[in-house]
Amino acid sequence: MKAGGLPRSTYYYNLRKRPDRYADERIRIKSVHTENRGCYGYRRIDDQLRKEGFTINHKTIIRIMREENLKNVRKRSKYRSYKGEIGKVAPNILNRDFTTTGPDQKWATDVTQINIGMDKCYLSPVLDMYNGEIVSYTISDHPDLKMVMDMLGKAFAKGRTRRGLILHSDQGWHYQHAIYQKSLRDHEIIQSMSRKGNCLDNAMMENFFGIMKSELLYPNTFRDMNHFKAELRKYIEYYNNDRIKLRLKGMSPVQYRTHNTVLS
Repeated sequence: MKAGGLPRSTYYYNLRKRPDRYADERIRIKSVHTENRGCYGYRRIDDQLRKEGFTINHKTIIRIMREENLKNVRKRSKYRSYKGEIGKVAPNILNRDFTTTGPDQKWATDVTQINIGMDKCYLSPVLDMYNGEIVSYTISDHPDLKMVMDMLGKAFAKGRTRRGLILHSDQGWHYQHAIYQKSLRDHEIIQSMSRKGNCLDNAMMENFFGIMKSELLYPNTFRDMNHFKAELRKYIEYYNNDRIKLRLKGMSPVQYRTHNTVLS
């Protein structure tokens, strides 16, 4: 027997079907995903909803995200600045020990290339390993020494350097340059370099580049390079101040640093 062209079992199933018990949660999950540029996975959405008083199982969040097709695509690429030993190569003092007990003990830096159409730009940031915060950065059309020195100047202007601070990088030519190395010595900063061709030695910096590209660069379309640069500046502001990290107890990098500064 069929009812209205439907099999009897389907007809009575739909008749008994209840309204979505997670309607409010579904709306909020979609809005949190949108507010965060589509870059929050189920763990961070779960953390955010719990902060707002929602009670929902993480498996339900996963199901709703699948039903709403809320997902991200992650890709990675890297600019290589190694040109051989053109200056002094520093030892690998960091040795993959990314642990810290407070801010401004260990910093990392690197350069990544971004392509928008036929145009290229280069991002050169300094990252604090304590909380993943971007301390300073420059965006340049040319991967020259000025780009890196301007980045250092902005970091020093924050007044956060201290004697014994380790600044880790790869063996890129910028970091072998005498001017760069003298600047570190003048600020009593210890230079550390990855082993040749070993990106895992600078994993925290690599991780930031991967996150930025998967959350900003790849999912979006940009009118031109100027449009991308403007959005990149907004993204770094968002990343530092608003984007929560589970390893930081559900706080953003700046929130985590300021919270722990108050407690100490």
